[in-house]
Amino acid sequence: MKKSNKKNLSFGEAGRGLSIIKIGGNVIENKEELAKFLTLFANLDGLKILVHGGGKLATQLAAKLGIESKMIDGRRITDAETLEVITMVYGGLTNKNIVAQLQAKNCNAIGLSGADGNAIQAHKRLVKEIDYGFAGDVDGVNNSMISKLLSANLTPVFCAITHDGNGQLLNTNADTIAAEVAIHMSSFYETTLYYCFEKKGVLQNINDEDSVITQIDNRSYTKLLSEGIIADGMIPKIDNCFNAIERGVDKICIGHHSMLDSKNELYTTITI
Repeated sequence: MKKSNKKNLSFGEAGRGLSIIKIGGNVIENKEELAKFLTLFANLDGLKILVHGGGKLATQLAAKLGIESKMIDGRRITDAETLEVITMVYGGLTNKNIVAQLQAKNCNAIGLSGADGNAIQAHKRLVKEIDYGFAGDVDGVNNSMISKLLSANLTPVFCAITHDGNGQLLNTNADTIAAEVAIHMSSFYETTLYYCFEKKGVLQNINDEDSVITQIDNRSYTKLLSEGIIADGMIPKIDNCFNAIERGVDKICIGHHSMLDSKNELYTTITI
């Protein structure tokens, strides 16, 4: 059962709900799509937080620098050299480009990593079968500090970099960051978490763009997994969704960024 953990005083001070939106590399890499998304984001009512991944730019820059990018099952192995490149691209070029474009759309954004304001703390992932290097798993979110930024009419834009409190930066999954930020901010606000990607939602048939499964709960998720309809990279994304909604997030939506337009009602919602 979902817990009720809203702090009415804080929510009353905010006066509005909070939207946490995560975008991935496919949006970031397409200038036209990114511009469309940022317009929708800037015009979104209420308080909001943006979390972004990195796309292929870090891989491309690493190749130019002669640094080999290593992937296992779609997950990046973050050695020391790769971490430097990721930090430059995610926390630098990509993050500041997004912030600058939001400023041009009258959205007073502030670019952040998890180290800024001690916003997101993590630990280096423990080595089991695979050593992922400087990959981070989230331990905590400084919801009080983030709430102060929101109260000052600032819109936080987080890249996928966290820190361990001992001076070490860590590459952290952006889906997980978005879920953890939403979970911790749900103590203060009515929260909606959006995962934006290139599809209209979770599809019943991968070859049919309009075969969106409009609602997934625990029971239907188990069935979809057994049938192989939900597979590969969609599994950890939806696992993050269920973790978030079970820990206090009010609503979770998965789909194309056009779902931020109130006229578009075709997307997937996750319920318990």
